[in-house]
Amino acid sequence: MKSCALSNVKKVSLELGGKSPLVIFADCDLNKAVQMGMSSVFFNKGENCIAAGRLFIEDSIHDQFVQKVVEEVGKMKIGNPLDRDTNHGPQNHHAHLQKLVEYCRRGVEEGATLVCGGRQVPRPGFFFEPTVFTDVEDHMFIAKEESFGPIMIISRFADGDVDTVLSRANATEFGLASGVFTRDISKALYVSDKLQAGTVFVNTYNKTDVAAPFGGFKQSGFGKDLGEAALNEYLRVKTVTFEY
Repeated sequence: MKSCALSNVKKVSLELGGKSPLVIFADCDLNKAVQMGMSSVFFNKGENCIAAGRLFIEDSIHDQFVQKVVEEVGKMKIGNPLDRDTNHGPQNHHAHLQKLVEYCRRGVEEGATLVCGGRQVPRPGFFFEPTVFTDVEDHMFIAKEESFGPIMIISRFADGDVDTVLSRANATEFGLASGVFTRDISKALYVSDKLQAGTVFVNTYNKTDVAAPFGGFKQSGFGKDLGEAALNEYLRVKTVTFEY
């Protein structure tokens, strides 16, 4: 933005960071929530701008959700990304791998529970284990900062306390994407309206479309890609007024 201002006041559209919240209610389809929750975090080794940076799980299903996730993580095949049977490939470069190691170390240091993963895979390449943290409190570094890696950050919330979990989910400087899982359409509409993010996924995740405008709120940037709204980023509006 500064360089655009100092040059010739170029128009700019920015997609920046994210720490996208995913809220999973007890009335969801649990098996689907587990599968999509994993996809929301582990897709492309977590190197995904809209990855779910933090999962909020309703208290009554929290332990069951975590158990199912850990079971599924254990089934993931780590290997060559060009092999169609591979579920989890290497990180982009060594510096990022080291950042993920430090990220997990800090999570443990601040008191979060490392359920699985958290280490480099002992094989050639920049492979990092799919990782799950629970008991993550709002003040912790890993609750606020984006990892951009395969690290699932899980926090619990009290049964039925919709407004409090919304407040916690919105307590981030970012606003790129978000998600909610529930069978209650009224709850889904209420939550999607209140979430401060440019995209809200309901009972799915990572499902985008060329016709659907994409872009963030707050420190995640401004402007839109995709959809009719994206065309406005390339247009200038002119008014011509005349008498005859």
